[in-house]
Amino acid sequence: MGLAERRKALGYSQETFAHALGVDRTTVGRWERRETRPTPEQRPKIAHALGMELSELDALLTPPQAEPPESAASPISPPNGSGGIDDMIRREFLRLLAVTGALSTLEADTEAIAESADRGSTDDFHAMNGHLWQVYQLARSKRSVTAVVQDQLSALNDALKLTPSSYTDSLCTAASDLFQLAGELAFDENRYMDASAAYTLAASASTQARSFDLWACALVRQSYVDLYARRFSEAADTLDVARRVAARGDSSLSTRHWVASVQAETYANLGDLTACERAMDEAQEVASLPTPVHNAGWLRFDGSRLAEERGARYVQLGRLDLAEDALKSALDSGALRSGMSFRRRGVVLADLAAIGAKRHDTEQVLTYGTEALRLARQSGSGYVARRLQRLRAELGLLGGDRRVADLDAEIGVLCTT
Repeated sequence: MGLAERRKALGYSQETFAHALGVDRTTVGRWERRETRPTPEQRPKIAHALGMELSELDALLTPPQAEPPESAASPISPPNGSGGIDDMIRREFLRLLAVTGALSTLEADTEAIAESADRGSTDDFHAMNGHLWQVYQLARSKRSVTAVVQDQLSALNDALKLTPSSYTDSLCTAASDLFQLAGELAFDENRYMDASAAYTLAASASTQARSFDLWACALVRQSYVDLYARRFSEAADTLDVARRVAARGDSSLSTRHWVASVQAETYANLGDLTACERAMDEAQEVASLPTPVHNAGWLRFDGSRLAEERGARYVQLGRLDLAEDALKSALDSGALRSGMSFRRRGVVLADLAAIGAKRHDTEQVLTYGTEALRLARQSGSGYVARRLQRLRAELGLLGGDRRVADLDAEIGVLCTT
């Protein structure tokens, strides 16, 4: 990943990026070609514009080191078989994007290439991607989808080398779709840098295909990385771009409503109740859209999560009565009944346990916290584990109750394994 990819993913042209930094466009071009480096005075402005820490910007601007010969390289044995996506992100994604860019700018002998390219194969990629999203949604352990996603990426990469340039928009769309799923897999395993790389490349591929809804969704997913790193201002900036991109998309889709829902989470973290409720009300307008409002793949926001989302926002803002009513309503819904959606149910239970802790209600903490812990163990979800980790900060409010101390210790073990 380079400076140009990050800039494009956030919706900047070279001109607009240069204007934001107060430099000439040719200066940006020299940075991106690594002919020159930004001055120490320019680096903080660039990092802020790109939503990055200075250390991350340094890594982005540093030329990649040549890999050692194969005989000298030591094999990597990633834990729990999860490293396939890591390697895929670093190698196949970048290679795929480079190939796509070349195909879009060079005139190819399409008649010769067309003999080996089947237009139907692009439809196959989209159909397979949709199937993988469904498998991902239903899988108790999200990690189980990793191997087949990697196979799909390899096949897509091979297709890009053989496909006529007139088909690359469709394949770029399929690639962006798949990048987002790979990012979700990394995010669920708490591998934020890998998730961010996948989302950035997803945004770049959808930009090239001019698929605005897909592009906006990649930016929304990117904002979650900042949210979980507690970089709330950066998340707000990314979501503002996502909102503008979504406005150019398909108005019958729910993209802009999903953006509003995540903006509500950002405002809640910033302590702005008025802006949070305004964004939640905007997200609620998804109910006025014709059905279906999503594509069952990279865009799944249909409003069914709004009760739990609203409850979580009220927890963040300290409005406990409003939060509890919304969360219990969500828990009683068909989508979250026992045995359904371990991740979503687990997060709602953890939020209800947190409310109990704030009220010094030990029994509520134990009832909801214990079940959330059980679901986190059964699903292997890092998403639920992260929410339980937040709960630990609240458990100290309950004093020295032995049962609470045991729950705290079990959550600690879960979050370190």
